[in-house]
Order: sequence, then structure tokens, then C-alpha cells
Amino acid sequence: MGKIIVDLDVELAKNKMSLTELSEKVGITISNLSILKTNKAKAIRFSTLSEICRVLNCDVGDILRYEAEDE
Repeated sequence: MGKIIVDLDVELAKNKMSLTELSEKVGITISNLSILKTNKAKAIRFSTLSEICRVLNCDVGDILRYEAEDE
């Protein structure tokens, strides 16, 4: 079974934006964004994902990717 990897830090760097700034623009707490950024989140709402993509001007695939586990 594989896992979903969150590349939020990559998109933040591309946009030269801090987690704090993203938090303010998206309306999500820094702690929740941090959980997402460190791949510890169990779920994310589509509305949240949509808002992050809008603010960072990116696609969902720029933030989320699938990684297969080694067998």
C-alpha cells in the first residue's frame, strides 16, 4: 500500500510565501497547515485544498502526489 505525500513546502518556496502568510490568506490555523505540510494529516477537505491551490496559484497535483511503498 502506498501513501500520499504533501509537497506544500515546495509550493510555498516557489511562491516565496511563509506558512503564516498562507494561513492568513486561506483562513486555516498554522498548526493545521503544519500538520498537512509534515505529512501527518489523515484527511483534507476539498474546499481547503481548493483554497490553498487558489492562493498558491497551483494545481492539486503540485501539492499532492502518490508514492508507492517498496515491496
